[in-house]
Amino acid sequence: MTADNADPLEAKAAADLIVERAATELRGLLQASVARLRPFPPFPGAFFTNAIEAEPDGAADAERGCVVVCEDGELYELQMGVDLENAALGGFEDPVSLRKEELKKLELHPRDYIVYAYNALTAVTEKLLEQS
Repeated sequence: MTADNADPLEAKAAADLIVERAATELRGLLQASVARLRPFPPFPGAFFTNAIEAEPDGAADAERGCVVVCEDGELYELQMGVDLENAALGGFEDPVSLRKEELKKLELHPRDYIVYAYNALTAVTEKLLEQS
């Protein structure tokens, strides 16, 4: 198939396969790199979460928390805050117990996954170089 006579649907299907293949290969590279990163670093400002930010510049989504890669090599949305329900019950004497950190595994379209996974792989590589 050449660009001159390519059927638009065939071209789109071929492009989709390329994107899916790239996402799959990036997932493997990311998981292999994360497996080498020991100890895995804590997320800055977090009390309980080990993660590395994977948010590319300009890709922040106002409806999504910070995108991070965790020790399993998967991408998650990290939401941090204060557990206001327990705070209302008078738990202010121990601020750590009020800390709320939640990880939600992201299910991204392969084209979106590529952007975040590449950024995560770059960040993990930087950490690996710092450790060596």
